[in-house]
Amino acid sequence: MAVAVSMAWARLGVQRGDPAAWQRLAGFRAGWYGCLCPWGDALFGLTDAVACAGGPVTSLPRLSLLPAFGRGHGSAYAALAKGRIDADGLRDLLAAARPPSWPLVFAVDGTSWPRCDAETSPGRGYYYHPSRHSAGKPIVAGWWYQQVSQLNFGKDSWTWPADCRRIRPRDDPVAATAGQVRDLLARLGPAAVVPLFVFDGGYDPIALADELAGDNAQILVRVKGDRVFYADPPARAASGRGRPRRHGARFDCKKPATWAAPAAQLTTRDDAYGTVAVTAWAGLHPQLAARGRWAGRAQPPIVRGWVIRVEVQHLPRPTARAKKTLWLWWSGPPGITPDLDLCWRAYIHRFDIEHAIKFQKATLGWVTPSLRLPGQADRWTAIILASYAQLVLARPLAADQRLPWERPRDPARLTPGRVRRDFPRLRALLPPLASPRKSCTAGPGRPKGTRRGPAQRYPAIKKAA
Repeated sequence: MAVAVSMAWARLGVQRGDPAAWQRLAGFRAGWYGCLCPWGDALFGLTDAVACAGGPVTSLPRLSLLPAFGRGHGSAYAALAKGRIDADGLRDLLAAARPPSWPLVFAVDGTSWPRCDAETSPGRGYYYHPSRHSAGKPIVAGWWYQQVSQLNFGKDSWTWPADCRRIRPRDDPVAATAGQVRDLLARLGPAAVVPLFVFDGGYDPIALADELAGDNAQILVRVKGDRVFYADPPARAASGRGRPRRHGARFDCKKPATWAAPAAQLTTRDDAYGTVAVTAWAGLHPQLAARGRWAGRAQPPIVRGWVIRVEVQHLPRPTARAKKTLWLWWSGPPGITPDLDLCWRAYIHRFDIEHAIKFQKATLGWVTPSLRLPGQADRWTAIILASYAQLVLARPLAADQRLPWERPRDPARLTPGRVRRDFPRLRALLPPLASPRKSCTAGPGRPKGTRRGPAQRYPAIKKAA
């Protein structure tokens, strides 16, 4: 493969860029093409069309008109309806092609695909949406996808898409998240450091810590500033009677008088946040009740972890209502302690996954097509991941194709949008993989006299509290 790529470069006269970067990009495209089974050429063409479109993707028919697709608009719909993508092969490819210099820090976040009026689409549920409302509440009917992205600690919003899966309405979100983390850990293989997974406040930190207790993973979850935890009780006297105590001294996040001596402290300086003070307490646990997730157990478990308090001097963009104190929950395998500097920086960079998801939705058109079946949405999601991954790999090779009113940028700090503008030039310098379009005539269409009844309706699934 490397010899063929080198010959293609020599034939095309490619001079700019690191040859290793060209090999990584060409190798990823070849691996992605190998994950496409039926209708592979059309699916590969859709991936190139998404990456080469000059502006936001507005519809599949307009996307099919691009020269990068090279086929008719009917092939775009047929590829999503009849094609098949090796999902495990794509996850293996993403794990193998991730940037080697980036830290083993991953952000996990979910997003909804609104399909409010799609009564013929099965598998819909009710999910949160930040801008669309239903009956006065930020809830929409649709599909829910959860993405895992590797974070880059540079001053940009680049992330590496490691995995993205659709979470069904009746799935246990904690079990589904833990399964996604375990699957990625297996693909990463043995590493010198334990991978860190960062979650926002919408995830249950105690349930995740209990579910991933036997796995080689660190989890970091934001918690509210009014949480209450407890230390272990003191040793019981030999002559003690009654039931042993399960909870010791109270730790109230909003009452400093209840805070014991911290187990670790860190004070550092940051250009954007000023003086950063990080304080951590070890061996704390919440008081759980025998209901909800713990209803089936004879006794709720004791889930221990670290409570971390982060206080910054100022925010990058100060606002009157912004809070400068952050509370985090950390848990990991026995024998290791949290790296406080890594923890607070990892959570700050967790917001990069939100920028990546916004770019995938608004620019690459992740939720733009009005697809009926969830399997079609899964295939389109895989195409979006492969397109975004190619932009990450093309970043060191792209030139700044700026508009007349835009300021020039350092080529090493191009945004995903600017790399996408130059991707058609890079694509032309890469070895072709998809077969050319075959000449064909229009199909016979639906036979006369056939009738099709209305499609089956599927109500959105509403889970009980």
